[in-house]
Formats: sequence, C-alpha cells, structure tokens
Amino acid sequence: MTHAYSELYLSDAKKSLGTMVDYAVHDCEYDVDWMIELFMKSGYAKQFEKGNPTVVGGMSGVELTRSIIDKIYKKDLEIEAAQPMDKTSEYWAGWAIADYQWYSGYRFEDIFEKVKMSEIVAMYHPFHEMSIEHFYEAMDRKMESRVSETKLKKVREAAGLSQSELAKKSGVSLRSIQMYEQRQNNIDKAQGHTLYKLSVALGCDIEDLLERPNKDL
Repeated sequence: MTHAYSELYLSDAKKSLGTMVDYAVHDCEYDVDWMIELFMKSGYAKQFEKGNPTVVGGMSGVELTRSIIDKIYKKDLEIEAAQPMDKTSEYWAGWAIADYQWYSGYRFEDIFEKVKMSEIVAMYHPFHEMSIEHFYEAMDRKMESRVSETKLKKVREAAGLSQSELAKKSGVSLRSIQMYEQRQNNIDKAQGHTLYKLSVALGCDIEDLLERPNKDL
C-alpha cells in the first residue's frame, strides 16, 4: 500500500488534528462539522493529505485552528486552550480520522462527504477502547455502504460536458466512460494514458478522477 506521506509524520498528524478538533469544540465552542468544513475550505486538509511537514509536524492543533480562521476570516483567534486535549471524544475523533485518512488513501473531502465528523465523534464508544484496526473496518463499511457519484461524473458535469462530448474531446470511448461512471470498471485501475487523456479534456489533475488516489488497488 502506498501512503501519501511517511509514517514518521503520522503521530504528529494525529495529535495535531485531534487537538484541532478538541480546541475548536471545547474552547472556541464551534460546531464540529462546521470546523471540518473550514478545515477543507482553507486548503489545510489537502496539505495534511500530502503530508506537508510544516502542517502535520510543524504546527500544533491550536496553531492549526488559528491559521484556518485567519486564512478564511482574516481574524486573530485569541481564545486560550484550557481543556485537556487528549481525553475527549472530539480529540479521539480527530486523532482517529487522521490515522484512517493516511491508512485508506481517501481524501478528507471524500470521507466527510459520506461520514460527518459528528458521526465519528459518536463512535468514541466503544471504538476508543479497541485497536485502530476495528475503527478502520467500521469506517470502511460506512464508506462502502454510502456510495456516491464517481469523481469522473462530478468533474465531467462541473465541466458542462455530456458523456458523449467527453468521449469526443478525450478520445476515450463512450462505453469506457459509462462503465467508469457506473462503477462497472474501476477507474483507479485505468491505464495511465486513459487517465491522462480524460484529465486533459476535463482540465483537472489525474488524482481528481481517482476514487482512492493514494491506495494501491
């Protein structure tokens, strides 16, 4: 399995995200799902996914929260961190989801599209007493049971193209596009030149079309 960043950074990433969620909820009194929306909107989620050492290892969770608020709202967040940051269900949820994202290769946006952070917080009992592998399995079941539109379909529709138009523009057969969008064929296993032609036609990165860009399948 290929991970987006070294396991050496994983412990710091989990602590940072756990503290971010705990601080945002308990000290700043933010709604947990709203905070996660800001995390993704700010671009810091993508930096986490890539394992940017400045973000996953060079910032505490409190600093991360303040940076997110500053980036989106141009506002200094001066609330002090007063809560114990390793005892709450929110801390555990942030810690666990950082681990799951690294393990699974899913993007944060894909995870939270299907499973809200508040739902993950509610998994604290009984999963915080179990090995992380049990959490992986539970999350995999949730992700697989909540099938959404494929990335290819979303990007194609955002580009304003029909399947036929994309086929003509990319040179990829209409039938292939249909089978990828219907999940009859796994686009993550598509040949490189096919992915390249689709990405050029759609004006996106290849990873924008993959369902699990960081996982060997």
